[in-house]
Amino acid sequence: MRADVSGSFRRFLHNFRELTTSSPSRFAVLVFSALILLFTGLFSMPAAASNGRVTPLADALFTAVSTICVTGLSTVDMATHWSPLGHVFVYVGVNVGALGVLTLASILGLVISKRLGLRAKLIAAGDSNPLRVHGGPVNEGQTVRLGEVGQLLATVAISTLVIEAVLAVLLYPSLLVGGVDPITALWEAPYYAAMSFTNTGFTPNAGGLQPFATDYFMLTVLMAGVFLGSIGFPVIFALWRHQWHVRRWSLHAKLTLITTVILFFVGAGVFLLLEYDNPKTFGSMEAWDTTFQAFFLSAMTRSGGFSVVEMGDLHGSSLVVASMLMFVGGGSASTAGGIKVTTLAVLALAVWSEAKGRPSVEAFGRRIPSDVQRVALSVVAWGATIVAMATITIAQITKAPVEQVLFDVISGFATVGLSTGLTAEMADPAVYVLAATMFMGRVGTVTLAAAVAATSRSQHYSLPVERPIVG
Repeated sequence: MRADVSGSFRRFLHNFRELTTSSPSRFAVLVFSALILLFTGLFSMPAAASNGRVTPLADALFTAVSTICVTGLSTVDMATHWSPLGHVFVYVGVNVGALGVLTLASILGLVISKRLGLRAKLIAAGDSNPLRVHGGPVNEGQTVRLGEVGQLLATVAISTLVIEAVLAVLLYPSLLVGGVDPITALWEAPYYAAMSFTNTGFTPNAGGLQPFATDYFMLTVLMAGVFLGSIGFPVIFALWRHQWHVRRWSLHAKLTLITTVILFFVGAGVFLLLEYDNPKTFGSMEAWDTTFQAFFLSAMTRSGGFSVVEMGDLHGSSLVVASMLMFVGGGSASTAGGIKVTTLAVLALAVWSEAKGRPSVEAFGRRIPSDVQRVALSVVAWGATIVAMATITIAQITKAPVEQVLFDVISGFATVGLSTGLTAEMADPAVYVLAATMFMGRVGTVTLAAAVAATSRSQHYSLPVERPIVG
């Protein structure tokens, strides 16, 4: 009898090991799910709530997903609902989610064993690792070389600690000027720093950023934190390694930085044009205030999640623009969400090359292979499908205006955290749908697709060509 139990347990361990290690993408989904379940339990504890009561399951689960997926949406008042212990859970959760569970696991393995084994390096170079440039089979051309994985993981850990520490030091005086108690500011400063670098957008004080709406130094520091978090660890790694030798930057770093800067300025210009006469947002401000707030809104709709103006007060046209910026998101392997700026850049280059009649897609003296273009198209298609299905479902449940539903759904999918106010008022079924949308947005459409189809099949023959009519 004991031998049968031992054999069954051994088979269970073997099957579990095969399930989790046969596909790094599937392993990522499982670990993210496990972390969400863990933090749901933590947020359900009476000690985590300020009133000492058990938080309802829908609210605890949604907060756990929003925290681990570094989204920033909430169904409760984050500043007043949670106790100091609850805020500690939020702080820890966003940092764990921002680093990426596989990257964090590799770092822990490196600390414990003092070295990375071949299996850990292969996992770190797999599809599910957020440090990858894009999905597909592992090879040197599309991922970090195995010999650089240790350096890259060190860059992730060190850059996160250093950037958040510097941001906290810069934010502390502004909190004091804003009337925050010096002792309270000691934990609010690192809290704000973590929420900006992880692109989450939670605020620890009841008024949010309203008390600091005219503190442009603090708002600028928050924008800097959001920018550093949204460009991605591969770009930080390239900047650290090659400094300002632009010619030595990777194509990924160049496309990320250029597209990010373009969207930042274009978004600010469009918001300035659309909202300058809106008395509820920019219409009552001076020219300098309007310009600055337009840039702040442009930065936050990319994935930051902080807001000075109410999203529900924006014109419908501005909500559409904000939705477009949120859907794009930030850089690959970053704390930002969305389809990523490199996806947009690759598709734009493909369209430009097609218009010019070029046989291949090229940028900065490099040719972008067709498999990257296919991945970019797949990411957009899957992302649009997820957003469409979630919007239809939540709109049917809530009967709310579709423009508000679409805005909050895209904000959840792209892990932005901005809301028109709809999320806090939704019924539990809609809350669960939006939580699933946030999960799929954070884990990534490519990772989800790879987790479903864990193996790839090679085809050793080619079918006859026939061209359907397109367009």
